[in-house]
Amino acid sequence: MTVEQNVLQQSKSQKHQQTFLNQLREITGINDIQVLQQALKDSNGNLELAVTFLTAKNAKVPQQEEATYYQTALPGNDRYISVGSQADTNVIDLTGDDKDDLQRAIALSLEESNRAFRETGITDEEQAISRVLEASIAENKASLKRTHPEVWSDSPNPYDRKRQDSCPVGLKNVGNTCWFSAVIQSLFNLLEFRRLVLNYNPPASAQDLPRNQKEHRNLPFMRELRYLFALLVGSKRKYVDPSRAVEILKDAFKSNDSQQQDVSEFTHKLLDWLEDAFQIKAEEERDGEKPKNPMVELFYGRFLAVGVLEGKKFENTEMFGQYPLQVNGFKDLHECLEAAMIEGEIESLHSENSGKSGQEHWFTELPPVLTFELSRFEFNQALGRPEKIHNKLEFPPILYLDRYMHKNREITRIKRDEIKRLKEYLTVLQQRLERYLSYGSGPKRFPLVDVLQYALEFASSKPVCTSPIDDIDASAPPSGTVTAQTIPSTTDQQGPSSSEIPSTSPVQRSVIHKPFTQSRIPPDLPMHPAPRHITEEELSVLEGCLHRWRTEVENDTRDLQESISRIHRTIELMYSDKSMVQVPYRLHAVLVHEGQANAGHYWAYIYDHHQRRWMKYNDISVTKSTWEELERDSFGGYRNASAYCLMYINDKEQFLIQEEFNKETGQMLVGMDTLPPDLKDYVKEDNKRFEKELEEWDAELAQKVQQEKLLASQTPRMPAPSSAPVQAGEPEYLEQPSRTDLSKHLKEDSVRAITKALAEQEDRSPETVMQMVMLTPNMQGIIMAIGKARNVYDRCGPEAGFFKAIKFEYARLLKLAQDDPPPECDYRLHHAVVYFMQNEAPKKIIERTLLEQFGDHNLSFDERCRNIMKVAQAKLEMIKPDEVNMEEYERWHQEYRNYRETTMYLMVGLELFQKKSYMEALLYLIYAYQNNKELLSKGLYRGHDEELISHYRRECLLKLNEHAAALFESGDDQEVNNGLIVMNELIVPCLPLLLVDETEEKDIAAVEDMRNRWCSYLGQEMEPNLQEKLTDFLPKLLDCSTEIKGFNDPPKLPSYSTHELCERFARIMLSLSRTPADGR
Repeated sequence: MTVEQNVLQQSKSQKHQQTFLNQLREITGINDIQVLQQALKDSNGNLELAVTFLTAKNAKVPQQEEATYYQTALPGNDRYISVGSQADTNVIDLTGDDKDDLQRAIALSLEESNRAFRETGITDEEQAISRVLEASIAENKASLKRTHPEVWSDSPNPYDRKRQDSCPVGLKNVGNTCWFSAVIQSLFNLLEFRRLVLNYNPPASAQDLPRNQKEHRNLPFMRELRYLFALLVGSKRKYVDPSRAVEILKDAFKSNDSQQQDVSEFTHKLLDWLEDAFQIKAEEERDGEKPKNPMVELFYGRFLAVGVLEGKKFENTEMFGQYPLQVNGFKDLHECLEAAMIEGEIESLHSENSGKSGQEHWFTELPPVLTFELSRFEFNQALGRPEKIHNKLEFPPILYLDRYMHKNREITRIKRDEIKRLKEYLTVLQQRLERYLSYGSGPKRFPLVDVLQYALEFASSKPVCTSPIDDIDASAPPSGTVTAQTIPSTTDQQGPSSSEIPSTSPVQRSVIHKPFTQSRIPPDLPMHPAPRHITEEELSVLEGCLHRWRTEVENDTRDLQESISRIHRTIELMYSDKSMVQVPYRLHAVLVHEGQANAGHYWAYIYDHHQRRWMKYNDISVTKSTWEELERDSFGGYRNASAYCLMYINDKEQFLIQEEFNKETGQMLVGMDTLPPDLKDYVKEDNKRFEKELEEWDAELAQKVQQEKLLASQTPRMPAPSSAPVQAGEPEYLEQPSRTDLSKHLKEDSVRAITKALAEQEDRSPETVMQMVMLTPNMQGIIMAIGKARNVYDRCGPEAGFFKAIKFEYARLLKLAQDDPPPECDYRLHHAVVYFMQNEAPKKIIERTLLEQFGDHNLSFDERCRNIMKVAQAKLEMIKPDEVNMEEYERWHQEYRNYRETTMYLMVGLELFQKKSYMEALLYLIYAYQNNKELLSKGLYRGHDEELISHYRRECLLKLNEHAAALFESGDDQEVNNGLIVMNELIVPCLPLLLVDETEEKDIAAVEDMRNRWCSYLGQEMEPNLQEKLTDFLPKLLDCSTEIKGFNDPPKLPSYSTHELCERFARIMLSLSRTPADGR
């Protein structure tokens, strides 16, 4: 047996031992690893006997109230706990307190488990995987028989399933297999892992007849995994079906139960199978050398366990794969790692004579791909079911692991001791600060500085010589308007005078009923409590003391807060020196689970290292994402979604993500060129089948079109309308749906919907009726007007119907122009005519615009619409050149185009501002403000709210200034240069725009704020190179010239339909109305 085989054999033995430990932990609820190991040792590996030792009445360790549902011990070991529950014929009542029943249940469970393993050689966890896989396949097959569409059913249109350019390929969910998609996609996007799988050749000795069960299971799976990866590389489909690979997994086990599979369990088993498959190949090709398993080298590392057990020191090295971390009680990944690397009393590790036990873990060799399992499930013994931990846990995109390396153990121990000392000191300071911020001995507490201020205000109030009750009584009118209950009759019963009655007692306070003119407080009565008697000398001494005490408290509070901030900063920077940032690991994938412990959905966020962006892989859907979205879905604490598995890769090992290159030409290989010949042929065949689907779909559509043409040719048709005088290249705001956009059936359905709505629901407003019909606002209004004029049309003909319809439409638009809607409902965007009316355009301009809309050649839904369209076109032809000034007509329409363009600049700028993309937002807001100012110079209703645009332009500049200043303060050369680039290229050119109008006080104040921020650096100590850059930059910032310098070209605007523009503008304006005005 070779050394490598011996190591692997030891690793397998450790895995089996760890499986037993995990079973003991789940059954007994005891988490102390040493107690569990001792019980297993005393029972000679007999699980039943070990459980008896641990649960006996004379057990040395009390059981915890809650047992961890999903606990992991040594990394890289198998431990699988079923999420669901299984029915058993041997039922024992565990609801009572009889401990014998519990013992019998445990014994029965262990006996069944051991017997199943002896008979089949298959563990319980493998059977659990079998159950979910078999259920997934069965559910997928059953879905084919269902009549209603399921969420994973394919669209009948193959173009909906066609891959767009080089977009990544998704994986179809074949029934509760989102866990499979999440894991496979994460591994596939590791280019080195992808190459290993694609270039895997099964050993020649096993091609004909597998020698054992492992080969019978692993080799077919590797074949299907290669096919699946090849499809993910070169398929023309938007997503591919992984059923065959899942079928292999299912066939490896035998069970009929069903449940949702767990990501980490599947990843464990998948890597085990891949390790076995590559080990077979490695042993065949070793040629006398020890075999190297690429899966072990890629995913497995080693750590050194150093510890003390009952005063005796020990030290041993262990392998690990996926590293388990507890989430509960920790706020970030480093805290989890610190807790996982230290067990027991850490002080005992460094003492010679100690009976305590504890151990430290130190990484001696990290794998290129480091996977952390986040234990987000625990077993609630009180409820008898697993529960998910939704606590928030932060993790960084770059993780430095230097502090956990064995080579850095001495300096790490020193830093840990220092952090411990700082945290102890921090606790003392926080307790002291709390006494200042929550002063008092009762249930209600207040800041001490406020208490002193209140006392000072009370002492400084004007003294009064009478009781406040006497004052109120004396002010009562003699006419008896005060009721009998005004002054309680306590003097007759108890004898005290009114001055002895506490004025603050709610029981004795009375309601004074007076006329409005008599209810005023007398001028001699102070508005708040005040001292009865106090001399000037007493007041002077008291005020002096209170002023001094308040100043002392303020200084003490400020000093404590600053000290606490400094300590926090010191702890944060403890590991930031260069010697502790030499082992960077970059976040490659985050596997997210949404739901509860026994049900939910998985997806993955995977970093595209070449495009430098995050992608979201959610079964068949693959979309671009952001770090902000990843944070929201993965950190937890926000909703039921949280990260369950983190995959980091060594940032210095570029081979993990490096593309392949042609050895002869040196060109990068992409797509199909990266595939071996056999897989390339496989993908080509599948693509041919998909292309055939597309061709068959096209042929079917062409046949339908031909049949429609044949039917149309057999039906008499109206003569085509004469060429309309509408100008070529109509303005965007006069857009109408083209014939190619609306099929014949859609037109008929629209007409029927409108006619029916008008006929049956006359009481509804036109806008309400049109909500279900997807037409542009212009077309909606015209069709509605024609529908209303149908009676006149039927009685008097098309011309009378036309005049009636245009009258209806004109009246409707005039009403809209006279309304005062909120900003999110701007009717000017819906209709150019509303804009013209509000800005008092000549009547001839408005009439011609309406005629062109009625005469549009697309208005051919039915015979009535076509006839009215022809009347409108005839009216247009009758307009003489001298009746409408076409130059003026074009000027008005050009101005409306400018208004729409300004709206788009404003809308996009505000959207980017809300996304905190301030650099991109600034240019849009600059052009929105400049264009809007020009529009408003011609009329009040020709543009948007100038103050709103000015506010967000100003806020954008202030945000960028803060960002640039922060970069400058960092002191890093690259960061400083980036900050100055922001100032020189974005902010400085904009300052004249804010200074040009001296009446805009807020803009001028903002400029001063920005300048003061940078001038404040002049008196500070800084590096000579920073001083030089600041001296060079400040004159540009302080230039008082209002000469507007040149800007970049206006940003390109996408083409928006009227519907889309109105909808997006309404959405952004509505969101602003829900946001605090920030001083606007």
